[in-house]
Amino acid sequence: MHATTSLKQKAAEHAVSFVEDGMVVGLGVGSTAVFAVEKIGKLIRSSQLSGVLGIPCSHAVQQHALQLGIPLTTLEKNPQIDLTIDGADEADRSLNLIKGGGGALLREKIVAQASRREIIVVDHTKVSDRLGTNWVLPIEVLPFGWGTHMIFLESLGGTPKLRSDKDGNPYLTDQKNYIVDCDFGPIENPSQLAEQLNSRTGIVDHGLFLDLATDLIIASNEDLVHLTRDKD
Repeated sequence: MHATTSLKQKAAEHAVSFVEDGMVVGLGVGSTAVFAVEKIGKLIRSSQLSGVLGIPCSHAVQQHALQLGIPLTTLEKNPQIDLTIDGADEADRSLNLIKGGGGALLREKIVAQASRREIIVVDHTKVSDRLGTNWVLPIEVLPFGWGTHMIFLESLGGTPKLRSDKDGNPYLTDQKNYIVDCDFGPIENPSQLAEQLNSRTGIVDHGLFLDLATDLIIASNEDLVHLTRDKD
């Protein structure tokens, strides 16, 4: 197993240790979160966990969870999630994040804000002193008028690029929206940028996850670091 992959698995499986019988659990998206989903499925199949219901953050995770035998529910039936395990593209030590590299930022944010506890699992390469240092910011936009947002994003100091799929067509989210990946460089004031993006009609949401994570588990070759904060 590749060293980075092993670190991701270590962090994800540590996060799963906080899952208890009868919990409603948010199932995150990405190369790290998939290890958590697989571990939960294994524990359910071996009867080491019971009564757990999952809420997946994407169609792909939904299919994977069903294959693993994880019973699923919806936010309409269970609007309060006990615990969510998800990954991040970039994280700072204040537990703020950039997410959306996997294209599921909208559902991930809906699930995060419905979660009592949001555990983010990363390897040490995803941690930076300032968001935007190592990752561009994904921004989900309506297909109608998507081009009008490019000038707006440039006016905020960003360099936007429409995400494409493997065939060169605009990438479509599960909600059939587009994603613009915008390079702002290191973001000096994430809260201000989030407010500016939130105020723009046609921008559905963005990958700045601020004050949503309660736990950040960072795996390195030496150890696991577990940072926590109270959810506002």
